Amino acid sequence: MRHFFVTPAKAGVQRKRKNWVPAFAGMTVLLSTAAAAQEKQPPYWASIASGQAMTRTGPGKNYPGVWLYQRRDLPIRVVRKYENWRLIEDPDGAKGWMLVSLLSDRRTAIVKPGDPRPVRVKPDDGAKVHYLAEHGVVGRIDKCSSGWCRIEIGKREGYIRTSDIWGVGANEVLD
Repeated sequence: MRHFFVTPAKAGVQRKRKNWVPAFAGMTVLLSTAAAAQEKQPPYWASIASGQAMTRTGPGKNYPGVWLYQRRDLPIRVVRKYENWRLIEDPDGAKGWMLVSLLSDRRTAIVKPGDPRPVRVKPDDGAKVHYLAEHGVVGRIDKCSSGWCRIEIGKREGYIRTSDIWGVGANEVLD
């Protein structure tokens, strides 16, 4: 049986540590997703809306920058709110404060470390493997139930076990 592998984009996996004051000119942010992110109560899942997004040590631009995320759609978990700032946790467990306008309510997930994970044609362990997704691959999810999520990675889609991804609760139902 021949499997296709989906691998993470090289440029998107980088996180750089530096003190940096972001210049937001030219970044496109959908106001409706930012507004939706402001109404939710933590904890909740979200994703990074921009190709560059900075976290800080505190909820304000006067706090030092900690991480510069360069991966749009990276799933994050919002754990606290303060005005227009959100304390987020990334897949590695790092936490920092990010402006809500840099977040999206679009649901995404990242494949957990380990062997490549099967993405199947149906949400069933006996279903045909459509392709394999390697650690670090990010995809958009839209439906989850009974331990499975429908995931779209680029132009490929299929079903992956919730235990193989970070960005959705183990028993979460997403419609």
